[in-house]
Amino acid sequence: MKISVERNQFLKALSHGQSVVEKRTTIPILSHVLLQAQNDTLTLTTTDMDLALVESITAMVATPGAITVSASMLFDIVRKLPDGVQIELTLNPDNDQVAIHSGKSKFNLSSLPATQFPKLTQDELPHSFKMSCEELCRLIDRAKFAMLTDDSRYYLNGIYFHPHGEEGRKVYRSVATDAHRLACIDMALPDGAGDVPGIIVGRKTLTEVRKLLEEQSTDVLISL
Repeated sequence: MKISVERNQFLKALSHGQSVVEKRTTIPILSHVLLQAQNDTLTLTTTDMDLALVESITAMVATPGAITVSASMLFDIVRKLPDGVQIELTLNPDNDQVAIHSGKSKFNLSSLPATQFPKLTQDELPHSFKMSCEELCRLIDRAKFAMLTDDSRYYLNGIYFHPHGEEGRKVYRSVATDAHRLACIDMALPDGAGDVPGIIVGRKTLTEVRKLLEEQSTDVLISL
């Protein structure tokens, strides 16, 4: 694998994965980020086995390939490089080390094979609908204060999203409770959301999704 990528967009993608990757784990591969390069695209994947984040950025791919490296080490290296520089990553097949070049800087990181990274397989998702970033942020922001913050009752550690019919009016609703207080927020039912099943989205997932929504202005596609 040999690629060249612009520092700022690489740093942005790596920063998104920092909250997902497991920093204290007995499974070393969960502290790594999976780098997959092909067709002028670099795809970065991080997971803690409950939540997975996949992000793609443009890159100059001289030699396609895939490898995993420590997410925190790679992030720290890229963060300290100057703005706007090109970063070259090269995998040495003899020792499985990833060489990072940028200007006069050079680093070597140990790696683990991409084949060890958890397979994020899923069947085709039959339900899909779109809503605006503003509406999804509203459903999250006005309900999150009522989520339970400890793990005594796992099903309360999140927000329940579901369509609801009320007095002939159909809405899409978010509900959260810690058994002492209740938040219930409605919005107009999005097209295609009338028949979707209700789902509970966990606190960590909601936190990461909310961060990503701050950088978006287009509609959000939700599939389940």
